[in-house]
Amino acid sequence: MALHIGDKAPSFKLFDTDKKEVSLSDFAGKTLVLHFFPAAFTGVCTTQLCSVRDNISLYHNDKCDVLAISVDSLFTLASFKQSQNLNFTLLSDFNKEVSTAYHALYEEFAFGMKGVSRRAAFVIDGNGMIQYAEVLESAGDLPNFEAIDACIAQLS
Repeated sequence: MALHIGDKAPSFKLFDTDKKEVSLSDFAGKTLVLHFFPAAFTGVCTTQLCSVRDNISLYHNDKCDVLAISVDSLFTLASFKQSQNLNFTLLSDFNKEVSTAYHALYEEFAFGMKGVSRRAAFVIDGNGMIQYAEVLESAGDLPNFEAIDACIAQLS
């Protein structure tokens, strides 16, 4: 069953590109934007994350933070982060548990790949409640950044 506005955000613990464990509870009291993406080094995923990078002041400040999650290994994500000068945390959901919990996982993807994160965006308020949820069917589409920005502004 898909997650909706008003649902409690599923908790998680994942490793970032610095090999540090990051959990949802680390962001208690802050607005958190979660971006799920299918694969590092691909066109639309690069566009998605570079859009966040280029507007980081909206997403990374004393009231809000941003994380991006894919099933890529943390080593692949570290290389991707460096190559694109990404200025926010990337998390590896290699075991697909968080993507599954957020209903953001393709069972079958392109080229016979299975278990790839869907492109999705969630805004979670400081109490851990989902205030925005968007899981895209097509990996070629981008999240609605204007709606995400409006939700963040409303929570500020």
